[in-house]
Amino acid sequence: MISFMTANYVAREVGYAMHGWGHGDRATNEAFAPLETYGAKLGELLADIRALGFDAVDLWGAHLSPDWATDDHVDVAVDVLRQNRLTVTTYATWVGPSNIERSCELALALGTSLLGGGFSGEPETLTPTLEKYDVRLGIENHPEKTPADVLAKIRRGGSHFGATVDTGWWGTQGYDAARAIEELGPHVWHVHLKDVLALGEPHETCRWGEGIVPIDECLRALERIGYTGATAIEHAPETFDPTEDIRAMREQLA
Repeated sequence: MISFMTANYVAREVGYAMHGWGHGDRATNEAFAPLETYGAKLGELLADIRALGFDAVDLWGAHLSPDWATDDHVDVAVDVLRQNRLTVTTYATWVGPSNIERSCELALALGTSLLGGGFSGEPETLTPTLEKYDVRLGIENHPEKTPADVLAKIRRGGSHFGATVDTGWWGTQGYDAARAIEELGPHVWHVHLKDVLALGEPHETCRWGEGIVPIDECLRALERIGYTGATAIEHAPETFDPTEDIRAMREQLA
């Protein structure tokens, strides 16, 4: 299954004049939080994604945040997803001790049992809640510099912890993304297929083939490990609309 990461539109609410991820994140949360306009905002977003030919999304936390989402927001989100014939592959949000329970509730309400994001705190503190709801956390590699760092956290968290491979962040960290996939092996639960322009910060995404991530080799590595899960197309530039790039990337992957 091919999915669309809704964080691809992180810069949409600031007119693609974004000054760092936090700027776009805050603006998106502010734009989507009001319940009276939530249906219209989410409907516009999802209709654009559906028009690109996607039938699945990774729903980013800023589009339905554990910090502000009420049950009414959830009802609206489920209805708008249904109207646009979109399923949710992962609930892609950052979790920690303060929001893990609500994040699990939201994931299940959206029809997924997989959280695809990073986390704060210690893995052991999140495990009881993940077990309670039978929700899995696929750790998205951002600060982790090697697969060994991710595997260490998985071991500490237990069977409800796995990996969401972000190929772009492996590129930013200077680690071969295809090799990372091989080393994570059966722990790979989800994939964000992303390219970046250069090693190190800033983390600037680009169309596949224009950066440093070996996308084709990553796909071959996924085949070698027998991966059968969803692959999310991710490209979240700060200064331009990525829609046409993503259209071409989807055609390349299909």
